Amino acid sequence: MRALKRHTGMNMGDKLYQCSHCEKSFSQMSNLKRHCRIHTGEGLHQCTLCDKYFTLMSALEKHTGIDTGEKLYQCSHCDKSYTHMSNLQRHTMIHKGERPYQCSHCDKSFIWRNALNSHTKIHTGKIPYQCSHCDKYFTQMSNLKRHTRIHTEEKPYQCSHCDKYFTEKTNLKKHTRIHMGETPYQCSHCDKSFTQMIGLKRHTRIHTGEKPYQCSQCDKSFTQKCTLKSHTHIHIEEKQFNLGQCDNLYIEKQSYTEYKKTDGL
Repeated sequence: MRALKRHTGMNMGDKLYQCSHCEKSFSQMSNLKRHCRIHTGEGLHQCTLCDKYFTLMSALEKHTGIDTGEKLYQCSHCDKSYTHMSNLQRHTMIHKGERPYQCSHCDKSFIWRNALNSHTKIHTGKIPYQCSHCDKYFTQMSNLKRHTRIHTEEKPYQCSHCDKYFTEKTNLKKHTRIHMGETPYQCSHCDKSFTQMIGLKRHTRIHTGEKPYQCSQCDKSFTQKCTLKSHTHIHIEEKQFNLGQCDNLYIEKQSYTEYKKTDGL
């Protein structure tokens, strides 16, 4: 019967057990007892590296991993390691392509729940953080701060190997790999490796033959976006030239340049 009462309290949201030291209340007696240790100091587990106390030994063990800096949990896909198994499990989803958190408003899915929560605000209209320099809004304060640096030109992250500065910490990390010679992203088709995932993705298209960037003017497609942009200029010149003084059509830039020389355009 006690188990049923405890279960019913959890389902109905009733918090029947009131702390006598503060205004907090709990749905289970065990949670109240654990909470009371904060006030009484009874049965608390202290960290030997700092002055923090914990009600649960598991919480202390998790915290100690952070304090010592030990990263015991190694990723089997790359060279990253973590202090907590839960963080390793979340990271592994990137390699496996798992995105368990599905948006109920669109077809997007996410690796982490907090990323889904932030995304959902786009659909609900809850975008509370407005830029004071322009009319943009953001779902998170951290995103607003990053955006504001565009206006202020603030670059708080300095490279310790050279005089370069960066607006974001992630960009500094990527840059540092150049100095350290780190190339953690290994091609599965050959022995090449890269400092950034984007470099690996571009390289892999050589092996797969994938050309995701399609020209809207013709049937050509390209492995890189920058190559598509360069190609698009051919069509722009073609249109401009076709509207000019000659009916002849010179598509290639070299031919167009030679025509201008000979015909004096």
